[in-house]
Amino acid sequence: MKTKYQSGFKEQALRKVFARSSDQTVDAMAIDLNMNVGTLRGWMKNASRDEKNPPPKAAKGTHWTPAQRLLALHESHELKDEALNAWCRERGVFAHDLTKWRSDFCASPVAGSREESQELRQLRQANQQLQRELNRKDKALAEAAALLVLQKKYRALWAAEDV
Repeated sequence: MKTKYQSGFKEQALRKVFARSSDQTVDAMAIDLNMNVGTLRGWMKNASRDEKNPPPKAAKGTHWTPAQRLLALHESHELKDEALNAWCRERGVFAHDLTKWRSDFCASPVAGSREESQELRQLRQANQQLQRELNRKDKALAEAAALLVLQKKYRALWAAEDV
């Protein structure tokens, strides 16, 4: 049975293989990606042969927003082994990226910590003060523009009467 891989998965697999450390073999990488070694070697050969498209640089899941990452973690939570690998292939992400996202999410500081809440409160106050100042300056600018328009109309009106 021939497996059809999405282009995103292929690009990420090539990034991972070209960015691997010297102690990792292509065979081990293929096993980790749950794919045929020959397919991976063929992709590498084609990528290195194509001068217009050099091997991609390493970038792990950088195009995923935090909300997308959370949704991906939610969708893939119950999946195991082959089902997880198939899910990852469909979306062009690696299983180890999901593991990293999960650990990053769990390691994030608790929102209720005292220092964070004080810092957040200070940032909110500073934001409110800046918003008030911006609103005040907007109003002043609008008033100045209105006065200029009135001044032009006044001059145009008196210039028409003088003629």
